[in-house]
Amino acid sequence: MERALESVALQTWLPAEVIIVSDGNPAEAVALLEDAVRRVVQSSSLNIRFVILSENRGPGAARNRGWEQASEEYVAFLDADDMWHPEKVERQVGWMTTHPSVAFTAHAYVPCLKGGTFLPRSFSEPKALSPYSLLWRNFIATPTVVLRRCLSFRFPEKRYAEDYALWLRIALSGFTPYYFKEGLAFGLKPPWGWAGLSANLWKMELGELDTYMLLAREKMIPWAAFPILAAWSLAKFSRRYLLSWVQRKWRSGSCFY
Repeated sequence: MERALESVALQTWLPAEVIIVSDGNPAEAVALLEDAVRRVVQSSSLNIRFVILSENRGPGAARNRGWEQASEEYVAFLDADDMWHPEKVERQVGWMTTHPSVAFTAHAYVPCLKGGTFLPRSFSEPKALSPYSLLWRNFIATPTVVLRRCLSFRFPEKRYAEDYALWLRIALSGFTPYYFKEGLAFGLKPPWGWAGLSANLWKMELGELDTYMLLAREKMIPWAAFPILAAWSLAKFSRRYLLSWVQRKWRSGSCFY
């Protein structure tokens, strides 16, 4: 968490507020989190607020609670094991302020940052994404997203593929996502198959299938599309499972710095 907060404190455009949601963590973990926050605040001017949930309800519920507490025009998300490029907010929010009709942007994600290396300063215009391209692959990582706070959508309160369901609901409702090719967020572990919720690949797969079913029930996609999407999803799962097995067998699975 401390490295994540430090990456926020190093932003060239400092966020007006930082809302930390403790999702049912025990008192000892909350105390450690508060210590980390104090260390970061001592060397920065971050405006940090805490939201403490009494029970663990999963990432969707935690993010929704932070979203509801937000008071600024834009909302971004950052998990404890991720970091932001120092220019993420300046580049992404800066572009959105000059394009007021855009409600949803994302960018590339580097899943396992090595050597502390950041990207060069080159910058390109984002590209509009077809919502149907997202149906075939969820290439939007949560730490890369900036949304307008006024959007009425929220994360489904489930533990797997809750972010994917939200992106698709927004995109299929007529809010075109825009995507920057630069990797402005970084993970401190492999994207799946190693630790946390992503360690259970089969539950992740069931979450994705549930997302497709949810969209079909809400009539955002036709039921006829469900078996096609499900078959494609299962094929991707088989590939991920094989790659994860190889990773565990031949590598430690951790990132090196």
